[in-house]
Amino acid sequence: MKKFTFAALLLTCFLLFSKRSDAQDYRTAVGLKFGGYENGPSVKYFLNESAALEGVLGIRSHGVVISGLYELHQTAFNTAGLKFYYGFGGHIGSVGSGVYKRFGSDDKIYNDGHILLGADGVLGLEYKLPDAPIGISLDLNPRVELATGPFFDLAPGLGLKYTF
Repeated sequence: MKKFTFAALLLTCFLLFSKRSDAQDYRTAVGLKFGGYENGPSVKYFLNESAALEGVLGIRSHGVVISGLYELHQTAFNTAGLKFYYGFGGHIGSVGSGVYKRFGSDDKIYNDGHILLGADGVLGLEYKLPDAPIGISLDLNPRVELATGPFFDLAPGLGLKYTF
């Protein structure tokens, strides 16, 4: 419950201290996402000035997870190139046998392969370098695992993107 309260408080602070974006700094980005559980390539595409779709192919020990997110972007702290974003989506994947670390709870032990399926959220900041086609993001990814759970996870993420 403390994690949820902290995430809700953080979201409220970002919403209060940011304003709507007039335009995004790029249309498409490809890069790498380094997360608490998975690392892999990512693609982000803006549907309009403030809404984007992001997909991540997360590779983890003994498995792979595909995540899709719908994100809303806003200018953060009246700073050019700095965006606050939040959104929701889902994931599907599979893991083989092994021991898996979980944030804030006991490790999960799988003796055979399992399907992963669940709901995801995202809350973060992204900075697009003004004179270079590079974007850097830092976010939190809360997710609920339904197929092997239910259980709740909260993973940090760092993204490095080439924008165009």
